[in-house]
Amino acid sequence: MGAVARSQALCPATMTDRTFWQIPRAGNIARLSQKTEPLGALPAGRVRVGVAAVGLNFADIFALTGLYSATPRGAFVPGLEFAGTVLEAGDKSAGFARGDRVMGVTRFGGYASVIDSEPDYLIPLPDHWNFAQGAAWPAQTLTGWYALTRLGALRAGQRVLIHSAAGGVGLQAMKLARALGGIPVGSVSSEHKAALLGEQGFDEVLVRERNFARQLRREGLRFDLVLDAIGGGVQKASFDALEPMGRLVVFGAAEFTPKGNRPNYLKAAWRYLRRPRYDVMEMISSNRSVLAFNLIWLWEQRAEMKALLAELREVPLPPPLVGHRFAFADAHAALDLLRSGRSVGKVVLEMRTNLLPADLSAFK
Repeated sequence: MGAVARSQALCPATMTDRTFWQIPRAGNIARLSQKTEPLGALPAGRVRVGVAAVGLNFADIFALTGLYSATPRGAFVPGLEFAGTVLEAGDKSAGFARGDRVMGVTRFGGYASVIDSEPDYLIPLPDHWNFAQGAAWPAQTLTGWYALTRLGALRAGQRVLIHSAAGGVGLQAMKLARALGGIPVGSVSSEHKAALLGEQGFDEVLVRERNFARQLRREGLRFDLVLDAIGGGVQKASFDALEPMGRLVVFGAAEFTPKGNRPNYLKAAWRYLRRPRYDVMEMISSNRSVLAFNLIWLWEQRAEMKALLAELREVPLPPPLVGHRFAFADAHAALDLLRSGRSVGKVVLEMRTNLLPADLSAFK
């Protein structure tokens, strides 16, 4: 990762208001609306960032519809990651200064034009990256790295099956697995997404058939590690294809993604009852493991978060693929695309008023 880049051009000295997306309570995405409020004084020890881009995640959809265990009570602003320019830094700003280009993570609150962040949750934006790429990096890369290293214990030469490999987390996990010396095998839902992975340099790709278990058996495929955020039959088939000492790491359940603005509770209940269940005694006998995590809880583990970010800064990765860009005002359209399952790479909202000259060329 590059050093902190600084520029004073087009970086406003003060901003009087901030714009943000807020829902009065979880349950119906249609209630998500754009609001404006005056900016107060910068709290002590915080860094004020003028946001240029916001990364979208499936966790946003689950939070907005009330299907996420960490969903805040009452009104809240969704969003877990962003990139932008430091507008103001307090006394304990950990080396950040006005004009620095940064990317950051937040436990909700990301859909906003201005964010007052603790310095520990900010990292410098590499010099050659634009803001959209920066907003696409933190949450998905941390997810992939945590799954592969802390839980998956991936070693060089091991085969790892990565589901939804053309999505934001999937693409980063594919790159990280390769950087760790693993052999990544991507799983996607269409030939179009398989072609995208080929363009990214990955030649081991599975286009999932309707009966994924039969497909894996027919092709004789076995894996040392599986990363899954789909669930259901795909997940169970993947577990059954693990080698002895294999690990299944679960970090989501896309099969529960609502197709409309609110959940279909009857369908969700039916899928919940039919979800895969694992017998620990059978797992002992077959010497296979299931591990699961929710990255949102990592925000509270400050030391672990800093350690993970420090590790990732030493991993030589290209900038993440931003597949879809929407204006900040088009949050509903962006969320619609994300939950449709048709997106590739990262879906990003852009707040163009906070761009610096170095990034303007990316949006022409």
